[in-house]
Parts: sequence; C-alpha cells; structure tokens
Amino acid sequence: MSHNNVQRRILRMVGSLLMIAAGFYVMPLFTSTGFGEERPASRPNILLAIADDWAWPHAGAYGDPAARTPTFDRIAREGVLFTRAHVNAPTCTASRGALLTGQASHRLEEGANLHSRLMAKFRCYPDILEENGYVIGSMRKGWGPGSLEGTGRKRNPAGPSFKSFEQFLKTVPPDKPFCFWFGTSDPHRPYQKGSGEAAGIDPKRVRVPAFLPDTPTVRSDIADYLFEVERFDRELGEALTLLEKAGRLDNTLIIVTGDNGMPFPKAKATCYDAGTHVPLAICWRARVPGGRIVDDFISLTDIAPTILEAAGLEPLPEMTGRSFLNVLLSNKSGRVDPSRDHVFTERERHTCTRPDNASYPIRSIITERWHLIWNLRPHLWPAGNPPEESVGRDYGDIDGSPTWSEILDRKDDPEIRPFFLAAAGAKRPEFELYDLQADPGEMHNLSGKPELAEIENELKAKLREWMVSTGDPRALGDTDYWDRAPYYGAEGTVRRNR
Repeated sequence: MSHNNVQRRILRMVGSLLMIAAGFYVMPLFTSTGFGEERPASRPNILLAIADDWAWPHAGAYGDPAARTPTFDRIAREGVLFTRAHVNAPTCTASRGALLTGQASHRLEEGANLHSRLMAKFRCYPDILEENGYVIGSMRKGWGPGSLEGTGRKRNPAGPSFKSFEQFLKTVPPDKPFCFWFGTSDPHRPYQKGSGEAAGIDPKRVRVPAFLPDTPTVRSDIADYLFEVERFDRELGEALTLLEKAGRLDNTLIIVTGDNGMPFPKAKATCYDAGTHVPLAICWRARVPGGRIVDDFISLTDIAPTILEAAGLEPLPEMTGRSFLNVLLSNKSGRVDPSRDHVFTERERHTCTRPDNASYPIRSIITERWHLIWNLRPHLWPAGNPPEESVGRDYGDIDGSPTWSEILDRKDDPEIRPFFLAAAGAKRPEFELYDLQADPGEMHNLSGKPELAEIENELKAKLREWMVSTGDPRALGDTDYWDRAPYYGAEGTVRRNR
C-alpha cells in the first residue's frame, strides 16, 4: 500500500475518533445533494479565514502530533476536511489574487508577482456579493502585499477593513447576509526564537519533512511556526464563539485555509508540494453533511465560484476555477468527483533577487502520484542569486530563518549538503518529475527516465493544454512582461526595471 493511501486511512481513523470523542455527528438540515433542489431560508453568510504561510499537514485533524488546532479540527469534524487542496501560486500576492478572482494568476497581469497590483477589471467575489446585497468586510491581511495605486480600486479587494470580526458583526443588520475575510499575519515570519517550546510544543514531537534536515535547530524552528499556527486557530475560535452568540453559525459557510507553503527552504515560493499544498476545512452546518474526509483535488481558484454558487449567483465566465459545491453537498468521502484528479500550480516573480528583476517562471501539474514541474528559465538560480553573483539579498526567495542559517552555515557538511542543493545551491533542470508516493519530499528527480516517458509526456501535454486554454502568455514562449512590472516593496518603495 502506498505512503499516501496509508496516510489517508490514518486521517479517516483520526477523523472518526475525533467525532466519537466529541459525541456527536452534525446532520445536515437538508437531504438534497443537488444545489437548487432545496435551499435554506436565507443565503449563507461567508467567513473565509486565511492564515499567512500555513501549510499542509500542520493541523491536528491531519494527524500532526505537535500541532494544536482545536478550532480547525472542529470545523473539519462538523464539515469537510480536504486532503489535496493547493494554492494556484506559492507566493502571497498572486495566491490571494487568484483566490479572490477565481482565476489562474497568469491571467492577472502583474498580479502574478509578489508586491504588485491587482487591476479593478479583475472582479473579486466580495465585490460581487456586495452588489447582490451582502455586507462585506475584512481584517488585517487581505489581498497583498501590493499597491492600490493606479488600479482603479479605492479599497483592498478583500473588502473594507475592520479592526476585528467583532467590530464588523456589529455593523451587519440582522436580516442581511455577510461576507467576511478573516486574515491574519500568522504564521508568517519572523518568530520569537523558542516561543513554541515555551508555549508547551515539544520539539521532539515535531515531524520534520523529508526536504529539511532533522536537527534540533530545525525542530525548534518548526515548533515556533506551530505556535503561530495555534495563535491563528485560537483567534478563529473566538470568531466562531461570536457567530454562535449571534445565532448565525449554522447558516455560515466557513472556509479555513492558508495562502501558500510554510516559510522554510524548498517550501514557500516554490512549486514543490510543500510550497502549494495547504490545509482546507469547510463547514456549513445548514447544508453540508459533516464528518467527511475528501481526497478530490481542489485549487483555491475554485473557492470564488463555489462561494458565488452557494449564494445563488452564477460564477463569472472568466473564472478558470470551478465550483465544488457539488462535492460539499454530497454525503460522500474519499474521491467524490472523478474529474478532480489533478491540479495546476504556477509562479512568476517572488522577490527582485536576480539580475534585471528577472522572474523565475514555473508551471506545474500534480496528480495522485506524479508531480511534473516545468522550470521555464533553468539557466537562472531557483531561489535567487548566490553571494558570488549577488544582486542584493542572496537567495532572496527564501525567508531568513534559523533553519536556513543552519543549512547555509553547514552547506559543505555531507549530511546537510543535499538539503542546500535542493533548496538553492544548484540550478534546476527544465523538467522535474517526482513520485509523490515513494518520495513525498521530492528529493529524487525522475524526469528523463525511459520507463516513465509515457507518463511524463502525458503530463506535459495536459500542462500545455491548460496553459493554452487559459491564455497563459508563457504558452507562446518567453516574455519579459513580469520582469518589467513594478515591485512595490517595503515602506511603499517602487522598484522598476530600467
């Protein structure tokens, strides 16, 4: 039996035990599995909670022994826990733009870059809901980081800003549905070193992923990350309490996820599984049968059309994501929709860490077993230039951390060197192919193996077909469009390629 299948069986066992321990199973108020056959008395409220740099599988519901996420676990228990949810892009601005618009980030012009702009012509689901009678709002980190300058927008695409969810709820009339973006900056770096262990997270219980060295430094760093995951979860729990007190919990569609992978080498800002695979739990007690674990592939571009359909609205024709409301309203676990057997991911420029502000473009397709990555500029350094070719911040696409510092300091140590090379110390070939069942850490590239040629060619064909059908400029060849786009960095500075 494969590693992934064993892991899913364990997840289902964990889910069942959680339900038994809780002593209840949430029954749907409607038995219909087709949207429109029976509807709740009012349109659902929408609460989307998005953590900053939170990756799969770092939640109790996924069996992580060191993660303490009782709120996420409750939502998974009362709703649906998804095992194969992926962001469209592993970088904050592009990921959030793709989620809000329901479109692949390569369609969002400069919005595919970090620290960029999202033009008003790209319509976002909160605005559409507001036009149809919803009260909308957001808190802390919405779309971004980026600039509204010259976009035609007067506010963040996630909605008008409020200090807290509690403040927002006070503005919502009792007879009006609401849509709220619950954004935080957890678990984004920097971390207070040792905060995880000080809060009672035992580094010995931490699971170190296969793409990182198993050292005390790395274990402590992951524990600090998990402490901030816990803080996000605790704040979300306070929001659920407010919903219960307001009598709005049952008819609120609650979506909890992250915007990209964990801020560690070979994760965030990469199209490896660790850079795009995120937690996803969804609960709508009035309609969605709870207590299910679903293995369908979900792109976070699918969230906007799903929200619109749940609100009784048609998804926009330009949306490349597709609604999975049918999956939510089903009473099935495992694979529900057979067509959801793969997902596409991509990236353009993360930071300006290469000559001429060059992007490092990637397109990728992930299936149950295989992951094909197409590095469109393999002559460039994947995580930014090294010190000997520095253009500013060395290896700038990797967040500074105790983990990365240790890898750099020990990069010539035979035990550490493979992790350094995998993260940043070697240029990548044009194509990478990984067996996710045998090699979940994606450390052994199988591209070019004669015995896998048929599989690899099939994946390449599907990837190119998706690029063409969605109007990806990269389908026509190389372009310097994203290199030339302004970079709206820290403190409002704008960096332009001259």
